[in-house]
Amino acid sequence: MKISLQICRWIVGLLFIFSGLIKANDPLGLSYKMLEFFDAWGWHLFDHYALSFSIVMNVLEVTAGLSLVVGWRYELTIRFLLLLIGFFTFLTAYVLFSGKIKECGCFGDCIPLSGNATFFKDVALLLMIVFILYSGQKIRRPFRKQISFSIVVISAMLTIGIQSFVLTHLPFIDCLPYKKGNNILNEMKVPAGAVSDSFSIVFKYKKNGKIIEFDKSHFPDDFDSTYEYVDRYQKLVRAGNSVPKIVDFALQTLSGNDSTKEILSQKDKYILLFAKDFDNVNEWQRQFAEIVKVAKQKNIPVFVVTADANKAAFLFEKNTILKCDATVIKTAARVVPTYFIMQEATIIDKFSFVDATSHLQYLN
Repeated sequence: MKISLQICRWIVGLLFIFSGLIKANDPLGLSYKMLEFFDAWGWHLFDHYALSFSIVMNVLEVTAGLSLVVGWRYELTIRFLLLLIGFFTFLTAYVLFSGKIKECGCFGDCIPLSGNATFFKDVALLLMIVFILYSGQKIRRPFRKQISFSIVVISAMLTIGIQSFVLTHLPFIDCLPYKKGNNILNEMKVPAGAVSDSFSIVFKYKKNGKIIEFDKSHFPDDFDSTYEYVDRYQKLVRAGNSVPKIVDFALQTLSGNDSTKEILSQKDKYILLFAKDFDNVNEWQRQFAEIVKVAKQKNIPVFVVTADANKAAFLFEKNTILKCDATVIKTAARVVPTYFIMQEATIIDKFSFVDATSHLQYLN
């Protein structure tokens, strides 16, 4: 029993720590996932707090998991983890059975899990936490109370610091399809060997006042003229994986002309500045002007990719502005704005505006 308790304690603790840290690498990604839930439930009142909720949630996961491992406030920690995993299990069940949200984002974009895998993972964690709670055994704390408390506090501060850093400088690990080294056009293609969705036709008939559904492989043995046709529809039998990693990426001029292939086929280096909006333009406009000046001297084109083309037209040269969907920009550029150094469709480098000066060597 003691060995089982220790195994469960370490599994639960380490999984919560890992889950919190992997999402702390990209707290904006978790906030976007929260917005999906808020939209599905009509909770738009909380939209402005999504990022704050994301940061707090990641800190809670890391500190709760570490508290369980080091044995700090053990009884309180395990009860808190029970509440937390109960909440997570509800969310994953909603994802799995409602069909309104594709993934729950439990491990961020770095480790995408299917609805089934995520739900059963949470159920397994729930059972382990219940076992720990009701085992009736006390654990041997590896550290003194003061040391355990210090470890938990330091971990909380580090988790906050990590999130503050990546929100300014971009994630440490880029798990999105727009990461450095990727070719955007290749990422827009259907993966080799991909399998398309498989559907079957389901028929709806009425018999004796009851609606009966069946497909062509399961016709009722007594099917005759007493069956009254009602309708038919397509039912997904097997989900495929034929969706490209990048969808809906398109660049348009101010006049509405699609220039995606023209831009992404340039043989020489060029710069794309992804700026979803211009709320913080005063922080980087002068720097951007200097970069444009240096780039012109080296015959390197610079384009501003934005969802707010009207405001961009007042700030920059109109022939350098490219319109793009806001959701695409939020995925490509976690920091507003983010520079992409490009050659053809390949992302040679990618960096936040706060790191632009140290990356100017890529313009050579």
